[in-house]
Amino acid sequence: MVKIEDLKKIREMTGASVDAVRQALERAEGRIEQALSLLKERGAVVAAKKADRETGEGIISSYIHSNGKIGVLVKLMCETDFVARNEQFKKLSYELAMHIAAADPQSVEELLYQAYIRDEDTTVEELIKNYIAKMGENIKIGEFCRFEIRK
Repeated sequence: MVKIEDLKKIREMTGASVDAVRQALERAEGRIEQALSLLKERGAVVAAKKADRETGEGIISSYIHSNGKIGVLVKLMCETDFVARNEQFKKLSYELAMHIAAADPQSVEELLYQAYIRDEDTTVEELIKNYIAKMGENIKIGEFCRFEIRK
């Protein structure tokens, strides 16, 4: 039997659907850590299925660091305008811009393999795959540009 409190907790942590969380908890026999691991695996599977789908929509986000000396523009691509206007997609785009400001990757490929600044146990690529599973569409980083004023 799945505890409602556990279901709510995992849903808040992951943003996964209630049904997906319930199934993961049932498979994990109520163990939260194992359910989280199952949801992470599911996200990778969903992302792999959507990887070949074309990303013709998206948004450009910006981040300016509080000192005003670092700024980032990032182009995040998705399949539909509906997802591009979604608040979760906008949040991901902003988080990526902030990560780029902090970590200073030199290419999209390098960025994808970096540990995400808010969760060192997750790579940026895994973060994006989690959003692909949540949003149900392919998501890709188109390009980014980082500016910095140095002495």
